[in-house]
Amino acid sequence: MKIRTGIGFDVHQLVEGLDFWLGGIKIEHHKGSLGHSDGDCLIHAICDALLGAAGLRDIGFHFPDTSKELKGIDSKILLSKTVLLVRNAGYEINNIDSVICLQKPKLKDCIPTMQACLAQVMAIPFEDISIKATTTEKLGYTGREEGIACYATVLIIKD
Repeated sequence: MKIRTGIGFDVHQLVEGLDFWLGGIKIEHHKGSLGHSDGDCLIHAICDALLGAAGLRDIGFHFPDTSKELKGIDSKILLSKTVLLVRNAGYEINNIDSVICLQKPKLKDCIPTMQACLAQVMAIPFEDISIKATTTEKLGYTGREEGIACYATVLIIKD
């Protein structure tokens, strides 16, 4: 059995008037993530962690932000394609652990819905996805509500 880990990190600027997509769901907020796709920072971090664990480079390599076809794409599609790449390399996802760094909005009530959405997209059990949220105590770009940062770690297994 081969066991591999991966880490992902993503940052997006928060902008007034954009839809706020996070963990595959739309969250009501006056700001949203600026990005080439829908700006789902958590999904992007998970994609990078999965691709890295499988030795398949990174999200920008597979889904470049210069691609006209990917402009505005739902990040759940990118995640689905990432999972297919990982599975085609012979790996299965064991678990995902993630952290969202964001001052506002508070996310505790949204986390179970995010877990359910991500579990469905990746076809893995709900309990294999951990999502935690934290603030930066009003420090830095996340604390000033200028941006969001997400970290993800994954464990993948090949029999």
